[in-house]
Amino acid sequence: MDTPGVGSWAEDEGEVTIESRTAPKEVVAARPLTELLECPPETGNLLTGAAQCVNFAAGEPVFRQDADCKGLYLVVSGRFVRKAERLKMRLTLGSARSGDLVELAAALGGSRHTYTLNAVTPGTALLLPIDPLRQAFETYPPLRMRLLEELAREVSRAYGACCLNRSIPVRRRAGSCA
Repeated sequence: MDTPGVGSWAEDEGEVTIESRTAPKEVVAARPLTELLECPPETGNLLTGAAQCVNFAAGEPVFRQDADCKGLYLVVSGRFVRKAERLKMRLTLGSARSGDLVELAAALGGSRHTYTLNAVTPGTALLLPIDPLRQAFETYPPLRMRLLEELAREVSRAYGACCLNRSIPVRRRAGSCA
């Protein structure tokens, strides 16, 4: 699930945009969960049996920041946007496309959502509910570690995108002290 990331950063009227993902994964719906999550068939069957396919209209929220996490989402089709509010600033964290696992932090921590996910176009996401997901972590601990590794890659891509674009030299005013 390692997708190379090329990021961008922009600021416009109090809104910051950070894009950390690039090419979407194709043919997500055609791959079984055991293959996508690299887990044994028993664990895959547990998650497949509990998985819920949810359709979203354009503009509809999948989940909202600070709401209780219902589970891990796998984007199957459509385009979604991640947005958050931090320190009274609205942030656009980037888009989610087919093949993206979204809200790994909340699903792994079993807590509240750290951002809002909205559908930009009509789309579908596969929800892996939190209780069966926790059960899968207990029966097959490497799954949790793989998802933690994916979360670390996601954070690294976002950090790299932010740092690369923030390294633009700052202009100094004429006559200012060095």
